[in-house]
Amino acid sequence: MTTSVVFIHGLWIHSVSWRLWQELFEKRGYHTLAPDWPGDGRTVAATRAEPGRLLDVGVDDITDSYAQVLKDLPDAPIVVGHSFGGLIAQKLLDRGLAAGAVCISPAPIKGVRAVPLSLLRSSFPVLRSPANKRRAVSLTERQFAYSFGNAISSQESEELYNELTIPSPGRPLFEASTANFRRTSPTAVDTRRGDRGPLLLVAAGQDHTVPAVVVRGAHQLYARAGVSTELRTYEDRGHSAPFDHGWIELAQDTLDWLDEHGLRGRLM
Repeated sequence: MTTSVVFIHGLWIHSVSWRLWQELFEKRGYHTLAPDWPGDGRTVAATRAEPGRLLDVGVDDITDSYAQVLKDLPDAPIVVGHSFGGLIAQKLLDRGLAAGAVCISPAPIKGVRAVPLSLLRSSFPVLRSPANKRRAVSLTERQFAYSFGNAISSQESEELYNELTIPSPGRPLFEASTANFRRTSPTAVDTRRGDRGPLLLVAAGQDHTVPAVVVRGAHQLYARAGVSTELRTYEDRGHSAPFDHGWIELAQDTLDWLDEHGLRGRLM
């Protein structure tokens, strides 16, 4: 039996960003999928051409879309998510739909209190206007360089911007930014659940969009409840870590972590 891995992208990055991870994981015996968010086109160009399909898509819409993908698989898969994809991965694990989860620079779940200045600056292209809650918003190359590309060369940042970026719905950022001021929120996760699969939280020390202190805040919520959750930090990496020139380090470490937890690609 082959174990499945479902990759989940975050805001402003198309699912094609996972293609190298998919190739590597499939060589190790996993079956991989990288589904699109609701409204995404099948390619970067198609998504850019029809941003109106992304209007008013929120965290619950995205989670439900991936939940259906997971339910259609023969067994509970592993989920690997980046940024808002990392938040979605935690929600899927919380629902009991995943065998384990790896969350790279995950967007803050409800209860994380840290709000560093760089996170606010990275969110500003969306949060500056309440109307953006029901709009699709694109980053400029300069905004991408600050939010994603600050730990890589300007040339590589420009290349990634041209190759991978797409417009994204503004609603998830508004839901995350108001989560701690509301009794209920789509970004809420039951961090006390003890019957879930293993969880790895990955922080990037140079990340402007989801600074390491935000990921540590999520880890503390899980640790406070006595639920085993691992935290790893890559001090010299930024928000582009899963798809820039150093992606292989994170991918290989993820494979090793899965092996350690008995979540191997092909069950013998």
